[in-house]
Amino acid sequence: MEENKHFTIDWTNCRLCPRECGADRTRGFGACKVGNTITAARAALHMWEEPCISGNNGSGAVFFSGCTLRCVFCQNHDIAAGLNGKEISTERLRDIFLELQDKKANNINLVTPSHYVPRIAAALDMAKQQGLKIPIVYNTSSYENVDTLKMMDGLTDVYLPDMKYTDNRLSMRYSYARDYFDVAAKALEEMYRQVENPVFADKDTAKQLGIEEDMMIKGIIVRHLCLPGQIEDSKRVLDYVYENYGDAVYISIMNQYTPLDNVKDIPELNRRVTDEEYSELIDYAQNLGIVNGFIQEGTTALESFIPDFGSYEGV
Repeated sequence: MEENKHFTIDWTNCRLCPRECGADRTRGFGACKVGNTITAARAALHMWEEPCISGNNGSGAVFFSGCTLRCVFCQNHDIAAGLNGKEISTERLRDIFLELQDKKANNINLVTPSHYVPRIAAALDMAKQQGLKIPIVYNTSSYENVDTLKMMDGLTDVYLPDMKYTDNRLSMRYSYARDYFDVAAKALEEMYRQVENPVFADKDTAKQLGIEEDMMIKGIIVRHLCLPGQIEDSKRVLDYVYENYGDAVYISIMNQYTPLDNVKDIPELNRRVTDEEYSELIDYAQNLGIVNGFIQEGTTALESFIPDFGSYEGV
């Protein structure tokens, strides 16, 4: 057992994610494909998030290795599968947070963090004691245990969750998680309990935090990645989010899906989303009444949008 001032974690019987695999992560890997030592592949200014997250200076993104899902179309496959990354200490993670703040990042962006939450929470506590003040963004697939999210209560300012599917058949086929929607819905409810309605930095607040004006400093942006041929399920995702949260959350509708080699044997995924499919979904969102949201324009489905994880920049 390992104690933190906020909670106790048993790394020998890991239950951090919905897989609840019970792995002894002090001796081997869990369902997340990593042990209990923090492994990260990249820590750098990231320009490709939503405008109120990246701004002009960039989001201070820390890409963690391993993942609780096994999405067949994953664009970060090597790090999600735990094949790429560098082991670092909690103290080094603290320093990374402070270094990103010194580089004028608009926030600390924790990318796929759930299987390291106890370590991340400890690093954030230490960093805040040493002057970390920019917002903390929790960037997740939403395949999260509510109890794990509660460990980040008071530490997370902005949640950046996916809502991938409503259809459990799709979530099983594409992410090996038949319970994805039920789990993600409960996770989103907990995220909203913690941070509630969106808040953006005015001029004085931005100056105080050392970030750009109009950055989101509190709130939720729900992301949905359109998949080819699955527009009807995408519509049901929008229905669910808007019916339950209305304008209290932002919705980001993304068309950047890129078919990589790992989907070459899955015919329906081995193509990009067409302009017609994406336009149909945007029209549907507008007809629902969604106004707090983001859409992508132009040719965004390019492999150049996938960062280089091989150099371990900033780690």
